[in-house]
Amino acid sequence: MIDTHAHLDFPDFDSDRDAVVSRAHEAGIHTIINIATDFDSCERVLKLADQYPNMYAVLGVHPHDAKIWEGESSSARLEKLASHPKVVAIGEIGLDYYRDHSPRDAQKRALIGQIAVARELKLPIVIHNRDAFEDIFEILLDEEAFDLGGVFHCFSGTVEEAQRTIDLGYYISVNGILTYKNATMAVVGQKVRADRVLLETDCPFLTPHPHRGKRNEPAHVALVAQKLAELRVSSLEEISRATDENAARLFRIAVN
Repeated sequence: MIDTHAHLDFPDFDSDRDAVVSRAHEAGIHTIINIATDFDSCERVLKLADQYPNMYAVLGVHPHDAKIWEGESSSARLEKLASHPKVVAIGEIGLDYYRDHSPRDAQKRALIGQIAVARELKLPIVIHNRDAFEDIFEILLDEEAFDLGGVFHCFSGTVEEAQRTIDLGYYISVNGILTYKNATMAVVGQKVRADRVLLETDCPFLTPHPHRGKRNEPAHVALVAQKLAELRVSSLEEISRATDENAARLFRIAVN
């Protein structure tokens, strides 16, 4: 299995990062994709990609930090960082109208600027959406970002929104929320096309049942896979194979 969205550069893992990676391997998680949130995080994520052979990097500025985006200078900085051979996407980028840590106009400028970087580098994008689906979708269409491909991570929308996302050529990813009672994500995970679903943890956040309330880590993606198998009346092996193939296709990585 592949954890397509982790934040192992966060200080939550500073005391036991090697052990966390070992537990992931033991749980059958053979590949981890770490996601940056700002420029400092980009540097840390790249170091982890260099340190661990089973890790890849996704670089970008999160909408929470969009106020730091300075147009052409930021684009040039990101483009230089993302030229590293283990960078597989630009992200996580998007809009967050729930927290509004950055002004919405700044969020939109940062999103549009980073889509342009992704196009220049021919990389897919990893989308963060919080209460902003329609505005994100409009920007993706205006910027013709359907040709880039990408994933709406931690997909929290409706089945209809999931279908629109897939029709645009994008994937959706599911995580520990899938195991929560009455979660909309569970309905989406059950009904969407199997060839458009990815697995993630978003660790250290969104820990699945029965570990909810504790720090999340990549090993727990196995619990997400098991829940998805139950929802789809499938086997864990089938879900693992399908989601591995999906991730390999999107991020253009080799998977055994």
